[in-house]
Amino acid sequence: MSGGDHGPDPDRGPVKLSRNRDFTVFWLGQALSVLGGSVSLLALPLLVFDATGDVGQLGLLTAVSGATGILTGTFAGSVVDRTDRRRLMIGCDLLRAVLLCALPLLWAVSPRIWVLYVLTVPVAVLKTLFDVAYVTAVPDLVPPRDLTAANGRLMSTFAFGTLLGPVAAGLITTGADAGWALAVDGATFAVSALTLRWVRFGRHGDGEPRPAGGGGFRERFLAGFRFLWAQPVLRSLTVLLTLLTFVTMGATDLLIFRVLHDLDRSAATLGYVIAVSGLGAVAAAFAAGRLRRALGFGTCWLGSVALIAVAVTVTGVARSVPVVAGAAVVFMFGLTLGGVCSMTLRQEITPEPLLGRVTSAFWTVHNAAGPVGAAVLTLLARRYGVPAVSLAAGALCLLILGAGLLTPLRGSRPGPEGTAPGAVGARQGRGSGIAGP
Repeated sequence: MSGGDHGPDPDRGPVKLSRNRDFTVFWLGQALSVLGGSVSLLALPLLVFDATGDVGQLGLLTAVSGATGILTGTFAGSVVDRTDRRRLMIGCDLLRAVLLCALPLLWAVSPRIWVLYVLTVPVAVLKTLFDVAYVTAVPDLVPPRDLTAANGRLMSTFAFGTLLGPVAAGLITTGADAGWALAVDGATFAVSALTLRWVRFGRHGDGEPRPAGGGGFRERFLAGFRFLWAQPVLRSLTVLLTLLTFVTMGATDLLIFRVLHDLDRSAATLGYVIAVSGLGAVAAAFAAGRLRRALGFGTCWLGSVALIAVAVTVTGVARSVPVVAGAAVVFMFGLTLGGVCSMTLRQEITPEPLLGRVTSAFWTVHNAAGPVGAAVLTLLARRYGVPAVSLAAGALCLLILGAGLLTPLRGSRPGPEGTAPGAVGARQGRGSGIAGP
C-alpha cells in the first residue's frame, strides 16, 4: 500500500481524510463497537429494573462505574504514554468481549444485582484505559488540520449508534433478554480488536520513539495536572466541566425513570426516545467543525451548556413523550458539540508524549463529580420526583454558564486555520516530554 493511502505524501501534498486508510479502518471498527455500547445503554438499566425495580440501584451502579473510571484515571494516562497504544486497545477490547459474553450465562444461573456490580468494575477499568488510548491515537492517525473533522466523524458514529443501538436492544430483549443484548456488545468488542490489528499508528509523528517519562508514579501522575493548570483555557474548562458532569452523568437515568415510571411507557418506547436523541448527536458531530471555525471554542462550549440546561429542565417537566424526545435531541446536540470541541482543543494544545496523562488527568478531575451526581440525582428523584430534581439541575447548568462567562472561555477563539491559541508552540514541543505550556 502506498504512503498516500495512509498519510501525507510530500510529493503529492496532503491526503484527504476520506482517503486516509488507517483512520477509515479505525473509524469503521469503532463505529460497530459504539453500536454495541448503545445496545448496552438500554439493556443494562432493563436488567437492573428486572432485578430490583429501583431507580436508586441504577444510580448506584452508575456511580460505581464512574468511581472505578476515576480511580483508573489516576494511572491510565501513564500506562498509555508508556505502552504500545494499539496493543493496549486490542487487549482491552478482547477482555471486555469475554466478560460481557459471559454475562447471560451468569445471569441465567443467578439473576441478582451483585452480578452486575462484579462485572461493572473490570469493564469500567478496561473502558477507561481504552478511552484514554483512543483519544491519544487520533493525532497519530491524522494531521493537525484534520483533527476537528476526524473527531466529528468519530462522534458521528456515537450518534448513529445512539440511533440504532436502543432499537436493536429492544428487539433483542423482546426475543431473548437484556443479558443477551449485553453479549452482543461483547461481540462488537471482539470485532473492534480485529480491525485494530490492521491500523498503523504514528504516521504523522516525528519518527522518534515516545519517551517513557521520568520520575516515579507520583511525578508521572502529576505531570498531566500541571499541564492542565498551566493552560488558562484548559484550567477553566476542567473546573466548569467538573460541575457540569455532576448533572449530565445522572441525566440519562432521570430520562429513563421519567419515561418508564412517571409516564408509564414501555421499554420499546424508551428505546425509541433514546434512538431519536441520536439525531442531536449526528447533527452536532457534523456541525462542530464549522461552528467552531465560525464562532470560536468558547462560544460553542458555553452554548452547549445552555442547550443542556434547557434540555434537562424540559425532560423533567414535560408530560408528552414527543416533547421529552425533543429535549433528548437538544441534550445530545449540546453534549456532542461540547465533547468534540473540548477533545480537539486538548489534542491541539498538548505535546504528544503528554497526551495520555493530560487526557487521563482531565477525565479524572471532571468525572469526579459524575458518580456523586448520578447517585444524588437519582436518590433525590426517588424522594422528591424527577420534575423537581430536573428543575434544580437545569438551574445549576445556568449557574455554570454564568461562571463560564467570567473565565477565559468567553473570549477563546480558534487561531489560524482553526487551531487553538498556543497549539502550534505546544505541538512543536511534542518530543520534549516537558509538562509545561
